[in-house]
Amino acid sequence: MRKHIIWSPLAVSDLYNTLDYLQNKWNEQVILAFLDEIEKLLQQVSVNPKQFPLVNWKKDVRKCVLTKHTTLFYRENKETVELLRFFDTR
Repeated sequence: MRKHIIWSPLAVSDLYNTLDYLQNKWNEQVILAFLDEIEKLLQQVSVNPKQFPLVNWKKDVRKCVLTKHTTLFYRENKETVELLRFFDTR
């Protein structure tokens, strides 16, 4: 069963900052490819949230490397998956 994805305000802000960076430094193809990767990842996470490793077991936070420059941190709840941060690793 798929879980509903919830975006935290920080995750939304992180995503917009990353997209702004990509728009200023790269082209539309790169942005679209990045958004496709996010969509694929969110589908995976919604179906099987436990597939990525725990980084904080007390708070049940998991980490998923989206690209070599972007990591997603999220938490699974009973019926949802909460996206906490899109962390820029540069």
